[in-house]
Amino acid sequence: MWTHCMFCHGDLGRNEVIEDFPVGRRLAFDADRGRLWVICRKCERWNLTPLEERWEAIESCERLFRETRTRVSTDQIGLARLSEGLVLIRIGAPQRPEFAAWRYGDQFGRRRKKAILVGGAAVGVLGVAAVAGVVTGAISGVMAAQSPNLYNAWAHQRVVAKFRMSDGRVLKIKAMQLERAQIFRPDEGEPGWKLGIEHKKGRDLFRGDEAFLLTSRMMARVNRAGGRKGTVQNAVAQIEAARHPEAFLAGLVEEHAVTPAPPRYPLIGLTGKPLAPEKQTLSGGKGSVALLDKPTRLALEMALHEEQERRALEGELSMLEEAWRQAEEVAAIADDLLLPEGTDEFIERHRTAG
Repeated sequence: MWTHCMFCHGDLGRNEVIEDFPVGRRLAFDADRGRLWVICRKCERWNLTPLEERWEAIESCERLFRETRTRVSTDQIGLARLSEGLVLIRIGAPQRPEFAAWRYGDQFGRRRKKAILVGGAAVGVLGVAAVAGVVTGAISGVMAAQSPNLYNAWAHQRVVAKFRMSDGRVLKIKAMQLERAQIFRPDEGEPGWKLGIEHKKGRDLFRGDEAFLLTSRMMARVNRAGGRKGTVQNAVAQIEAARHPEAFLAGLVEEHAVTPAPPRYPLIGLTGKPLAPEKQTLSGGKGSVALLDKPTRLALEMALHEEQERRALEGELSMLEEAWRQAEEVAAIADDLLLPEGTDEFIERHRTAG
C-alpha cells in the first residue's frame, strides 16, 4: 500500500478511521463508479487508489459519510468532516442532510447548569454583603433596599457582546440593546433579514452577512441560560418540522419579523439633512428577539450555527468539484484502458452485491 503522493511525492498522512485503507486525511470516493482517491494536502492532487484496495474502503467511506451530520452537498459532490479529523468527499447524487440535533442537547444542558450555579453564587454574595452591612453599619436600610435597582442598572449597561463590522469598527452591544434587538424583513429581492440595534440616536439596521453573523453572536448570549431537555427537544422539533435549518430561518422571518416603516416626519441629523432610514428610530416591540418563546430562541441559535457551518463547507465544494472532474477523466482512462479485461464486470458485480 503506497503512502506518498504520485505527483509531488509528499506524505499522504494516515487515518485511524478507515480500517481497510488507513492512508490519507482527505479521501474522495464514488461508489457508483468504484473510484477512491487520496487527496494530497500538499499539492491538492487526487491520487487514484489501486482497484483491489478500494471496495471495502469505499463501503466504509459511504457508511461514515451517512453517519456524519456535519455535511453539505451540491448536485454532484458532498463534503463531510469526521470528528477524528478525516475529511470525506462523496461523488454522486446528494443525500438529504440531517439536522445535527444530538449536538445541542448536552450543550444547552451544560449552559443551564452553569447558569444555576452562577445565579446561586450571586445570591450568596448579596446575602453575605447584606449581613456584613448590618454588622458594621456600613450599609443603611435604604441602600440595601436599592441594591436590586443598582444591580439592574449596572447589568443593563454592561457590554455583553462585541462584533467587528465590515468597515473594521468594533460594535459593543450592551445588555439593554440585546433585549431590544429586533428582526426586520429584508427589502424586496434581498436575502436573509435585517437586524435592528437601538442606541441613543436611534437604531442601526444591519443587512446580509453582517445581520447573519451579528444575530448568531447575539443568540449565544440571549440563550446563555441554556434550557431543559424538553425545551431543547421542542426547539429541535421546530427545525425538523421545517426540514432544514435554512427553511426554519426563512419561516421565522416570515412569521416574526416586521417591516421597517419610515417615521411620519423625516428625522433631521446634525448636518441639517434627513437621516438615512437605517439611522431613524422605528416603532419597536414586534420582531423582538427577546420576546420569542424559549424553544424558538434556542432553535434560532441552532439553525444559525448549522447554516454557518454549511456556508464554510460550501466554500470548499466549489474548488473540489473542478478538481474532481479533472481527476475523474484520468481515473476513467486508468480503469478502462490500463486494467485487465473484465474490470467493468468486476465493478458491476460488486456494485449489485452491495
